[in-house]
Amino acid sequence: MARVVVLGAGMVTRPLVRYLLDQPDMKLVVATRTVDKAQKMIAGHKNGEAKSLDVEKNPAGVEDEVKRADLVVSLVPYAYHVSVSKLCIKHKKHVVTTSYVSDAMKALDADAKSAGIILLNECGLDPGIDHMSAMRVIHDVEKRGGKVVSFKSSTGALPSHEANNNPFGYKFSWSPRGVLLASRNAAKWLENGKEVSIPGEQLFENYYIQDVPEVGAFENYPNRNSVPYKDIYGLKHAHTVYRGTFRMTGWCETMRRVVALGWLRDEPVPGFAGKTYGDMTQHLVGAAPGADLPRATAKFLGVDPFATVIKRFEWLGLFGDRPLPNDKNTPLDYLNVLTLEKMVIGENERDMIVMHHQFVAEFPGGKKEHLTSTLVDRGIPGEDTSVARTVSLPAAIAVKLILDGTIKDTGCHIPVSPTIYNPILDELEPYNVIFKERKHPL
Repeated sequence: MARVVVLGAGMVTRPLVRYLLDQPDMKLVVATRTVDKAQKMIAGHKNGEAKSLDVEKNPAGVEDEVKRADLVVSLVPYAYHVSVSKLCIKHKKHVVTTSYVSDAMKALDADAKSAGIILLNECGLDPGIDHMSAMRVIHDVEKRGGKVVSFKSSTGALPSHEANNNPFGYKFSWSPRGVLLASRNAAKWLENGKEVSIPGEQLFENYYIQDVPEVGAFENYPNRNSVPYKDIYGLKHAHTVYRGTFRMTGWCETMRRVVALGWLRDEPVPGFAGKTYGDMTQHLVGAAPGADLPRATAKFLGVDPFATVIKRFEWLGLFGDRPLPNDKNTPLDYLNVLTLEKMVIGENERDMIVMHHQFVAEFPGGKKEHLTSTLVDRGIPGEDTSVARTVSLPAAIAVKLILDGTIKDTGCHIPVSPTIYNPILDELEPYNVIFKERKHPL
């Protein structure tokens, strides 16, 4: 039996585990710090095994699991992917991750080829399905003799409309800390041939409202650095290349104020043991003891005391007398505790993935087309979130395709070639991960 080792058992892991356990002739080991999470996912399946393993503290244990594996799925934080991959190269074992490929991972390409293994990164949702679905359209345009001159792609992991019932218009269906950290990223993209750069502190000042057919209107703000995708996707004729993130309206203004207050700082603030969330807000805005915190915060931010953003902060508990958690020491981690409690998808609620690609293509003879490709997927109440399904199922399918020889590539890859993306997208369709494509002449 092929032995697959999954490192990590976080919020998106369960669909991957269940998919792989359904495969014949496959032994699955889920190794994680919190072993009871893995046990719940495996649910007593005869081909599954849960193990306690701390990737950071027990590198020898990681190597032991790698030695015995045929393939390793790394779902631990991205900082560990390179060290895991080096062990896999040493022992000639394939690797699949859902994280962005780093320069350090790219540097392992030649070694992975020499070892005859694949390091398949970005095989999740965003990154992952976004690459695969976009490349399928781009390659179709090229097959028809055309060229893509404008490309825009945006994705949102959102509460489904009926579950959009908190004042932030957002619920966490994956790592809240990861979402909050991503809120500090700088952004860059190409717009009509010009490079546009936005520093992280201005990220949420640069958004627009976009209508997505049959779904609704969302805020769209830039996602990281889009410029390399001109080359990654082979868009040599494109004058616009943009990747964005969807959120419900009101998110960008609120998060801009969160950043301005300093609640996303991840440096320790000494002297706050035993103090409250209100004390921390008082410190961040420089208010006097006993001050009216909502008014002081509004003054600090330059907004009216009755502004919606102030009401959102009050609802979250940033002005309250709740004690700060003793096992945390940074504003970011304090904030993460509140969001984990008050802004998560309920067991019987649905989340929603909206992915929307826009292309302008030119063809010989002057013909032009505007093409869109749209995915709308919702979670299954009481079972898996849409985020969990769309992040982990592509990785799970890739595992099967690597082990059965369908994917033969070696070296460091992301899923932008037809030999990788076509079989994955095809197998996602029975799970209702289907893109609706539209073409309009221009």
